[in-house]
Amino acid sequence: MTRRSRLLVLAIPLVAALAVGVPVVSRVEANAAAALPVSNSFANSFPAGFGQPTVPPPGANNGCKPNAAHPNPVILVHGTLENMNDNWRGASPLLANNGYCVFALNYGGNAPTDSVQGIGEIGASAAQLSTFVNQVLAATGAAKVDIVGHSQGGLMPRAYIKNLGGAAKVGKLVGITPSNNGTTLSGLTTLGQQLGVLAQVNQLLTGVAPALPEQEIGSPFLTALNAGGETVPGVTYTVIATNNDEVVTPFQNSFLPAAANVTNITVQNQCAQDMTDHLEAPYDPITLTDMLNALDPAHPQPVKCVPVRPVLGP
Repeated sequence: MTRRSRLLVLAIPLVAALAVGVPVVSRVEANAAAALPVSNSFANSFPAGFGQPTVPPPGANNGCKPNAAHPNPVILVHGTLENMNDNWRGASPLLANNGYCVFALNYGGNAPTDSVQGIGEIGASAAQLSTFVNQVLAATGAAKVDIVGHSQGGLMPRAYIKNLGGAAKVGKLVGITPSNNGTTLSGLTTLGQQLGVLAQVNQLLTGVAPALPEQEIGSPFLTALNAGGETVPGVTYTVIATNNDEVVTPFQNSFLPAAANVTNITVQNQCAQDMTDHLEAPYDPITLTDMLNALDPAHPQPVKCVPVRPVLGP
């Protein structure tokens, strides 16, 4: 499926089902003790996880306790229209294989058993994350958690950190193609404005999936969240973006303003041949290596530039 046709699928209405995609075929190598298979194939892993939304991704929610090397549990936060199982079948086992205590949740769905999650009002989803963080801290005895989020999952924790007391409980936030400063969805919102239909479409979306219009550039939600600064002291932020992003557009809108506690990374600055897009990013080997290095900068792993192309693979 071409990128143009995938964009058309995403645009019904404005954003739509994420159940299509293109796999990547290379693999991030975990440590020698790795026991869990790490998927780098969005096309294979997303459908498998989509049908089992209440099943945690491999390596997560298994009663683990953090170790001295990685004292902060890692919480994985999925994106809009996704769930914990279809979003994290690459990152979760990789983190577990590298010694992390991993947790994942579903949020923002009409029901906990729905395959489609992450559509509810983002402030309410942040409250769900707050409850989950407290549960993880109580279960593990840890003082703080680190968070890895994809798309809305990289944005929504900022509302928790800024507005719901999360700044005292989060050490690191790693956003994979997050919608931090909103999106035009490849110009569709601009087209909607020019045609005079965007307000009507947003009104419809607000009734069924308010998280969608809340992530448009200039939305009242984003304006309020970003007012007074997009980050808070004491939390380390890493953003990993791809210039092939067709959902968060322009792709630079993922980035946070420059600051001592902010690192913004573009995948193609490390490997120009990597064609990873928005949906593939949580399965991309370079992105996953960047994630590991953001969580443990004292022990960086080498980024291997292996061309990632839209071809069928495992």
